[in-house]
Amino acid sequence: MSAADPTPAASGAARTSAAPAGTVWEVFVRPRRGLSHQHVGSVHAADAQLALRRARDLYTRRGEGVSIWVVPGGAISATSPDEKDPYFAPAADKTYRHPTFYQLPEGVKNL
Repeated sequence: MSAADPTPAASGAARTSAAPAGTVWEVFVRPRRGLSHQHVGSVHAADAQLALRRARDLYTRRGEGVSIWVVPGGAISATSPDEKDPYFAPAADKTYRHPTFYQLPEGVKNL
């Protein structure tokens, strides 16, 4: 893995992560180079290798992706929709964090 591309090595070797049988793995697919990975669904598998194979078979049957990430569902932490106001309120007054002050040049895609 490199800093520019955090996907597993080009050889297709991924880190093996053992998990209890039937663990739910969340699947993220990058549709093409230059775009971000997007959550596409989940699979049940005993380890990371099996989860990658199942994700490939389910979510990239028609060549939709160039990279797949699988993450054990229990490893994901998320905020609750009920915490929206107190959790995200501090960022609302920082307009410089939003790219609203920039004009996108003609012909630029996927920026």
